[in-house]
Amino acid sequence: MQAHILVAIITLAALLLYFVMAIEVGRARGRFGVPAPAISGHVDFERVFRVQANTLEWLPLFLVSLWLFALYWSDLVAAGLGLVWIIGRVLYMTGYAKAAEARSLGFLIQLVATAILLLGALGRLIWLAVAGPH
Repeated sequence: MQAHILVAIITLAALLLYFVMAIEVGRARGRFGVPAPAISGHVDFERVFRVQANTLEWLPLFLVSLWLFALYWSDLVAAGLGLVWIIGRVLYMTGYAKAAEARSLGFLIQLVATAILLLGALGRLIWLAVAGPH
């Protein structure tokens, strides 16, 4: 197997999910009568828009942490945590579409996955910097 292929697949899956969210915003504009460039006007549209915007806010933290974790710890664990992140984002998206209060579980899942990737990568890099070459 090529190096980092699982992490690359997870990266593309996360970006595909974001692509779907962006398309959903466009569809919601028509469904709820919110013309561009407006980002408010109907509460159901605003929830769809916030899912996409919040995901964009989290993507840099997730993707950079995913790759650093994979490079300095484990591809398999990074890919697994990446899959958990995607599941959390899907739950966030489907929950938020129903009601703002229903987004919490998905948000918490992706937050924990991101925190493990971020802190795991940071901890490993600090350890390697302090321990020096072997």
